[in-house]
Amino acid sequence: MNLLNSNSTSYQPVEVNLGERWSIYHRLRELQIPCSCAISQPLRVEVGSPLSAIQLWSVVQSVTKNRDELVCWLNQCWESKMDKYK
Repeated sequence: MNLLNSNSTSYQPVEVNLGERWSIYHRLRELQIPCSCAISQPLRVEVGSPLSAIQLWSVVQSVTKNRDELVCWLNQCWESKMDKYK
């Protein structure tokens, strides 16, 4: 899936399971990212900028990953940031 197609801002399919799809859809709508979610169809998201791509990635991670995985990722980011200041 190519989320950053600079030639077009067409809707891109996002493959996630049915239960997660609606949570992601509603959060993306709150963020005012254009998306559609029809019955028996994949979630489709319009990724028109790097910011919307990052927001999509963040929303998908927050819904699909468990708490331990998210904490580990956040700790790695924090350690990487702190290493720059040593």
